Amino acid sequence: MKNLMKGLLTLAVAAFALTPAFAYPDVSPNHWAAPQIKLLSEQGVVVGYPDGTFKPDENVTRAEFASMAIKALGQEHAQVAQPVNFTDITPDFWAYDAIQKALYFDLISCPASGQPFRPEDSVSRAESLSVAVNALTTEQISVQKAREVLARKYADAAIVPEWFIIPAGKAEILEMLVVIPSAEKVRVEADRPATRAEVTAILFNMMEQAKLNPNAKLAEAMRKKTGEGYVVEGATVQGSIGTIPAGSLVPVVLTDYASSQTSQAGELFTAHAAQNFITKEKFILVREGATLKGQLLDVRKGQWFVRNGVLVLDNALITTTNDQTTRFTGVAEICKDRNWFMKFVRTVFKGEKLDVKPTSTVYLKLLKPVKVDLTNGWILE
Repeated sequence: MKNLMKGLLTLAVAAFALTPAFAYPDVSPNHWAAPQIKLLSEQGVVVGYPDGTFKPDENVTRAEFASMAIKALGQEHAQVAQPVNFTDITPDFWAYDAIQKALYFDLISCPASGQPFRPEDSVSRAESLSVAVNALTTEQISVQKAREVLARKYADAAIVPEWFIIPAGKAEILEMLVVIPSAEKVRVEADRPATRAEVTAILFNMMEQAKLNPNAKLAEAMRKKTGEGYVVEGATVQGSIGTIPAGSLVPVVLTDYASSQTSQAGELFTAHAAQNFITKEKFILVREGATLKGQLLDVRKGQWFVRNGVLVLDNALITTTNDQTTRFTGVAEICKDRNWFMKFVRTVFKGEKLDVKPTSTVYLKLLKPVKVDLTNGWILE
């Protein structure tokens, strides 16, 4: 069992280290939406099919899009106090929570009593672009201004649905109105079902704009989260991104017993963050409860007059409270606190034994810097 678990950890680490630059065989690197598909796939906003393909030209349902939009904005864990009732979805529907959150954050309009949501209908370009615009705080424009903006570029500007004219105009002003570059004539195509590639590009634009000008509810939800905890010396903040520099020491609590006398190199260990890791400004970098996994890197028995015991832990992965698993590389060299006399004794009369009991705290030294989105705790690759 230990060998099996060791193999699984090795495979997991290898998967993170060897992930190809582009993962979908049906999306070439020069596809017009390839950069957006790659980025949002890495962040779990969009996902491929079980056969490994992305199917960029397939459509997206309204329920799927609501779920994608909430993930793109990092609000999967937001709480909605008063859900809205629809005639065609119930609380056990897979996207019920995401739809309720989309309503709460004003991405979609609150329906009249007894109105259906149509979760299995394909989301249109107009609907998806409206959600993207609704996520933002934008300057107000008139219908006339919106028509003028659209008429400058789009062949079908005159037939854009009335309800969508202002959102379309705002999207164009913000350079968010996604069109396929290879199209012969540039059209809004408001009522056409949006493809997976188009949806991904729209969500990417929404994410970028929301970092600058989110709507009022999102602004509150997307603020950098603060709390008490262990202050990581040297951690820096730039905008909404926090960085734990390489060489930082962070305390983790081991789950299992480890000993220089009985443990073996290569054995797996698990640990967890018993408190938040925070910046000096109290912005949360890693939340309490995150799980760390690695293996014993170097284990040597302490022997009298030969050597002191050696016990070194090599951490590989972290699973955050957002259920994100990613690399978190660091080492912890176990040693005992000793006064000057015992340091002298152990230098001359070797043989010290090392052990770490469950619930013991060890300090992990990071080998690489770690960047964190301080609004949602997402660790950035």
